[in-house]
Amino acid sequence: VLEALSSDVMPAKLGFIDLDAGFEYFQKHGVALPQETLAALKSDCDGALFGAVSSPSHKVAGYSSPIVGLRKQMDLYANVRPVISGSAATASGEKRAIDMLIIRENTECLYIKEEEQLEGPEGKYAVAKRRISEFASRRAGEMAFSMALQRDAMRQQLAASERTWTGRPKVTIVHKSNVLSVTDGLWRETVRKVYESNPQYKAGVDIEEQLVDSMVYRMFREPEAFDVVVAPNMYGDIISDGAAALVGSLGLVPSANVGDSFVVGEPVHGSAPDIAGKNIANPIAAIRSAAMLLERTGYGSAALAIYRAVDKVLSEGQIKTPDLGGKSTTSEVTEAVCKQL
Repeated sequence: VLEALSSDVMPAKLGFIDLDAGFEYFQKHGVALPQETLAALKSDCDGALFGAVSSPSHKVAGYSSPIVGLRKQMDLYANVRPVISGSAATASGEKRAIDMLIIRENTECLYIKEEEQLEGPEGKYAVAKRRISEFASRRAGEMAFSMALQRDAMRQQLAASERTWTGRPKVTIVHKSNVLSVTDGLWRETVRKVYESNPQYKAGVDIEEQLVDSMVYRMFREPEAFDVVVAPNMYGDIISDGAAALVGSLGLVPSANVGDSFVVGEPVHGSAPDIAGKNIANPIAAIRSAAMLLERTGYGSAALAIYRAVDKVLSEGQIKTPDLGGKSTTSEVTEAVCKQL
């Protein structure tokens, strides 16, 4: 798809290199994210696309998730997940247009993985540490408000009939500070300070808050009410996977792991070994992730062309992979998107 872009929207010539990571590589070499991969990303690449790789479902000595390691090593502190559908059905069965962007803080919360199992008078118990810092919360907040303005600028390039969100940019801060008053309290206060201290954000972006449990309820009842949603790591992970149900399939939902100087596009879905090699996996999430990579590296027109091509294929509804109720192959969907380009 990237190679099908015209020079009108993509003036730069793209080069590609393949790099190793994942459990299969770990089984052969004892490491899931080799230093050679990290070195090449830092010295030879402007951005990356991370393919779906399997991970073991049980503890394996010496193994750690390559994508988690990549986020840490490349300082990719925000996971950005758009959830888009022209006419998705909500939990009530109504058709609603959705154009939501979920920004998940990527480096801390319970995902620092500091856990221990202890023995007490009543038997075993487990403890997990949760870290929320002002530093990480501020960066996630900055990302949310800046992307709300960027999304508004991109919408201005669309005809009114093409726009799903028609109001002012809005950021929803998700937390549970009514219970976790220290950790979520710090998160909430820090993100709000980002907004209050920036005149551009205050002038151009609306702000609201949602407790995480009511956020899930409201998201399924009225998903069209949300523009940009920013959440701590675990809440963001759960919300974004749940939001995928609103648009029909995880195979449609892209993401980008974003830092100040690098971006990695990554489909939200994981690996599917049971259909590997059958040419029936939905490629839309990967294609949209590639568009997000272009958008974050300064090629907004190229990204917009891909988004429009994908939306056209989906809206026509003729070429769909089995997860969407169709019979088309991965290759046929890809070819249809390229034809639209």
